[in-house]
Amino acid sequence: MVTMVALGQALVHAQALGLERLDAQLLLLHALGRMPHDRAWLLAHDTDVLLPEPQSVFKESVLRRTTGEPIAYITGHKEFYGLDLQVDARVLVPRPDTETLVDWALELLANAPTATRVLDLGTGSGAIALALKSVRPDWHVVAVDNSAAALDVARTNARRLQLDIACIQTSWLQALQGDFALIVSNPPYIAERDAHLYALRHEPLTALVGGADGLHALRHIASEAPRYLQPNGWLLLEHGYDQAKAVQTLLTAAGLQAVQSRRDLAGTERCTGGRHP
Repeated sequence: MVTMVALGQALVHAQALGLERLDAQLLLLHALGRMPHDRAWLLAHDTDVLLPEPQSVFKESVLRRTTGEPIAYITGHKEFYGLDLQVDARVLVPRPDTETLVDWALELLANAPTATRVLDLGTGSGAIALALKSVRPDWHVVAVDNSAAALDVARTNARRLQLDIACIQTSWLQALQGDFALIVSNPPYIAERDAHLYALRHEPLTALVGGADGLHALRHIASEAPRYLQPNGWLLLEHGYDQAKAVQTLLTAAGLQAVQSRRDLAGTERCTGGRHP
């Protein structure tokens, strides 16, 4: 027999199990079939009874969250650059930090003509590619990933959002042709023995780990991407909080000019880019 509880009581119980209040609220809204921005509604209805079916969903969600599973995997959704993306364990959860990369790309190509070709390497859920396409529907955006499972997620998001991007399965730049005005990437950049990996254990390691020093993918892209850039085309890379200098060195060694880094909202140098001569 299910014990009837009020919404407020359910939240208190979830917090007693170790959940942050915001996490508990988001999971309860999900169980109730309400939108994430309805937190004020919860406060106004904290004495409402939580019916058996949503109570069951909420309990299961809370248990999953206590193991460290991301809320986005539990709810199946994550907002990125104003887009509602479907996500699951096949792809990384899009982070707000990555919006820095999107902002920079749009700024650099603000006056780019129609049919400008843009490439997103390691697209995962399609977050970067779809964000760019949503702002510049006139661009030709290509999204690449080595994982067929990840590309399924990207294609699903593209169909849901009615954003026409080209999805190609290949390892980084292999099998690609033509010149791009812009190449962007959020590649794996965490060192394989980094202590932070435990907190990310529910997400695909192949999209997180960049070799012994975390620079394996960044090193490969920096050396290969310039050959696929148009004259004056840009390469923009997201990287770890302490990797800006290393990535600047890689881009300079690859012959790129105007090499510089951009900070995220927390003030961390999060992205580094350079221009093809």
